[in-house]
Amino acid sequence: MRDYEARTYGERIAGVYEELYGELFDDDAAVERLAALAGDGRALELAIGTGRIALPLKQRGVDVTGIDISEAMVAQLRAKPGGADVPVVMGDFADVGVEGHFDLVFVVFNTLFALTTQDDQVRCFANVARHLTDRGVFVVEAFVPDSTRFTRHQTVGVDSLETDHAHLELSRHNPATQTVDTQHVVLRPGEMDLMARLAGLRLRNRWAGWDEEPFTSESYFHVSVYERVTE
Repeated sequence: MRDYEARTYGERIAGVYEELYGELFDDDAAVERLAALAGDGRALELAIGTGRIALPLKQRGVDVTGIDISEAMVAQLRAKPGGADVPVVMGDFADVGVEGHFDLVFVVFNTLFALTTQDDQVRCFANVARHLTDRGVFVVEAFVPDSTRFTRHQTVGVDSLETDHAHLELSRHNPATQTVDTQHVVLRPGEMDLMARLAGLRLRNRWAGWDEEPFTSESYFHVSVYERVTE
């Protein structure tokens, strides 16, 4: 994908990451298993992001360090309770540019595939191996590729559809290079709400029509009522 860099994904999605993926995974099970694997040793998360796994793991008493290249994602981590206490090294996680050795190194949620070349992925594994203790393990969570979901090497999916927003995922598969380019698109009727907020107004009601029908994801129209912010 043109103009895509290692930091692009995190910088673009940081503001909506928790909204899109906050309830998608069984975080409790992941934290339970990772804590057992770490034991009383040190853990390193590659692409720590917003701290979705690292923070509850730290609450379990695990000594967690992270790597991430996106300042926007790490800012989300820092804004959470306890987020300022997690050491984070800024950089490409393929380099594993940290000091010392770890009993657990892990990367979750398909993030390994953010390394878009096989050489980078091989380099990541090699660097991780050099940072593992004798009893250390490297844990990778990743999807199983399914080429059947593509028609003419492309697909559009709806990840979420709510009354006030829709999240679309557009993907294009290149079988020759075994890569998938994906774009996340979040659509909201928020431009009007933003203009209202800038004008000192706020949304009071949003209906699907003049009879005050509830506005839902199936609505073709909306009637939005804004009021002045006085307090």
